[in-house]
Amino acid sequence: MTSFPLPGTGRVAVAVPAPGAGPGHWVGAPSAALDHDGGFVVAYRVRVTDQRGAATVVARSADGERLTTVAVLDKARFGAESMERPALLRTPAGRWRLYVCSATPQSKHWWIDVLEADDPAGLADAQARTVFCGDDRTAVKDPVVRYRDGRWHAWVCCHPLDVPGEEDRMTTAYATSEDGLEWDWHGTALAPRPGTWEARGARVTAVLPDGRASYDGRASKEENFSERTGLAHGTGRPGELVQDGHEPVSDVRYLDVVPLGGGGYRLWYEFPLPDESHELRTELIP
Repeated sequence: MTSFPLPGTGRVAVAVPAPGAGPGHWVGAPSAALDHDGGFVVAYRVRVTDQRGAATVVARSADGERLTTVAVLDKARFGAESMERPALLRTPAGRWRLYVCSATPQSKHWWIDVLEADDPAGLADAQARTVFCGDDRTAVKDPVVRYRDGRWHAWVCCHPLDVPGEEDRMTTAYATSEDGLEWDWHGTALAPRPGTWEARGARVTAVLPDGRASYDGRASKEENFSERTGLAHGTGRPGELVQDGHEPVSDVRYLDVVPLGGGGYRLWYEFPLPDESHELRTELIP
């Protein structure tokens, strides 16, 4: 199997700098897609210390490195305490869909809405519809959504809410849909392995057409917000993944990978800086 495109192997550029200095000033959690003109559309989360998960931003870019904001979705619009990683893609009809994650105020619960518009800028005021609601036992967030072979596929990060104070644990579940709106769950796609660097959680971040995947993992509660990247591949069962190796491959999180039409890849990921702020980086992998 071809090696996975990894951060640190291509030309690196800072797509969006950290929104401030110090812990809690983060920009990242990106999701990107090819634009109709050969450029890119990128959605990402911005967080500052006094506004946890302040907004989801949608930007266009001709080269993947210089981003122009076209839509800002503030958490107040959704009645959310926080927002996390969105999922962005074009529909078969050429429209744009954005799946956004919102945190229920004064709760560890999360849910996922979808918005759709003819143009990325139209997502700013598109109507939201809840597609993954979670429940009192499970928070759902950080989806990876793909449209392949005539069906919609989603890998959704799930946080169990059964033990107070232990809600940071995470696994990834798999779901499919005929329209990307009504979904059928098919169980766990990737689970953490006890006694390993990812014992506390495994969150899928990218799935390539050939089944190769990347995921975020961490060993403990104390490493929350400091996940690293691991690799996985398909097991042969729809949507199911299994880890490659026993160590992380990169000290970044929320890695997204866009295959390019002429070969190669464009990567986006959230990169931690020495002062504990995070910036959004991108790389072109030939």
